[in-house]
Amino acid sequence: MKWIEIKSMMKTQLVNGIEVTTGAANIFADLGLQEALKPKIMTGLIVKIIKAMRSQELTQQEATKRMGITQPKVSEMMRGYFNYLSERKLMDYLTRLGYDIEIKVRSSKAEVGNMMLVAY
Repeated sequence: MKWIEIKSMMKTQLVNGIEVTTGAANIFADLGLQEALKPKIMTGLIVKIIKAMRSQELTQQEATKRMGITQPKVSEMMRGYFNYLSERKLMDYLTRLGYDIEIKVRSSKAEVGNMMLVAY
């Protein structure tokens, strides 16, 4: 999706005298980032990692042992610093935390397909 198409999907309205713009489904695209899907997918994977750590009641130190990374890297990831990580690495961390990863490819109704993260 192009920035112009996304911008046209955004809606501006007045709420209590304040102009509020409701964005599309992807904040990274709303900000005009060229590679808007990548940070959205990576953020979704990190959210799932954090939820996995919480549901398993893992400390950062315990999570480091399971994921095979250092505690400062876990801390950075939990604070939103993930520029040095790839989607593949995040998926590897999830498998080490006991999650299965399934990649599904299907034909698109649109001329250009889309990528999305569906996490259960």
